[in-house]
Amino acid sequence: MDYVLVIDDDETFNGVLTRALRRRGLDADGALDATGALAAAGRRSPDRVVLDLSLGGTSGLALIEPLLDINPDCRIVVLTGYASIATAVDAIKLGAVQYLAKPVEVDAIVAAFDAAERPETAELPEIEPLSVDRLEWEHIQRILREHEGNISATARALKMHRRTLQRKLSKRPAKS
Repeated sequence: MDYVLVIDDDETFNGVLTRALRRRGLDADGALDATGALAAAGRRSPDRVVLDLSLGGTSGLALIEPLLDINPDCRIVVLTGYASIATAVDAIKLGAVQYLAKPVEVDAIVAAFDAAERPETAELPEIEPLSVDRLEWEHIQRILREHEGNISATARALKMHRRTLQRKLSKRPAKS
């Protein structure tokens, strides 16, 4: 039986997801932060990991490499409430097998693991063109990441007033 480690700082979501995975016949445990996650993975090497992108203000992406060092065959699915193409690309480059936006059904998470195990049978999602607002959001996120989160440097690179950039960043991402 595969061992699944759920890493999410939302205690309620973590508990609900862990119990739902157990009901589907998987051996699952939860961790609420990076330290607890690495300790749990060290005690018992996970076969699968559900990893939240944002863990208490830090990036869950920083855990992908250490988790893969513990078990190179581990399949990692990254979940996020604020999906962007930039972070999806980063997650996959670091070794995650899938990137899903919250809210997500438990069956979709399990299917993401199964599709990753059988890539020849996985169906590719339909790709719809992004809206102009979404393209702008993605571009801002990429430039912000290039400037290591520095708002002032990002605003200068975008030739935009800093307050305008802050206003755009305070909004939720535009729908695709």
